[in-house]
Amino acid sequence: MKARVLIVDDEPDVLELVDFKLSGQGYEVIRAANGLEALRKARCESPNVIVLDVMLPDLDGLCVCEILYAQPSTRDVPVVIFSALDRPVVRTRNSKIGVFHWLKKGCDFDSLLNCVQSALGEHQARVKSRLDVEEHSVGKTAA
Repeated sequence: MKARVLIVDDEPDVLELVDFKLSGQGYEVIRAANGLEALRKARCESPNVIVLDVMLPDLDGLCVCEILYAQPSTRDVPVVIFSALDRPVVRTRNSKIGVFHWLKKGCDFDSLLNCVQSALGEHQARVKSRLDVEEHSVGKTAA
């Protein structure tokens, strides 16, 4: 089963390039052009990783992260910010946003690919941890 990566960017050229590169590496790619579409697809398509721009036309990427992190169905999905903005902008936000890694646009593709691969490992660890906790909780109530 292919790992699923949701790419969120309002620039069609960026979507096309990242889709092409990740698809060529065997990933199943899902695209979204704005924050609301990203939230809908994150819930419906169950991606393993989200590659997310910050500057989007409706909800900015940090708001999208806050919403994803607050929802149990998307909380475990690692988010890789892929933005022209520098990371210090995050420090201005007070809430948790659940960002796994921050990459500046213009980095080489190998950096993005390595980050997606690391995020996939993180996703598997988060899901396993959650399942272990749920299994442990069910075992306690059954005893």
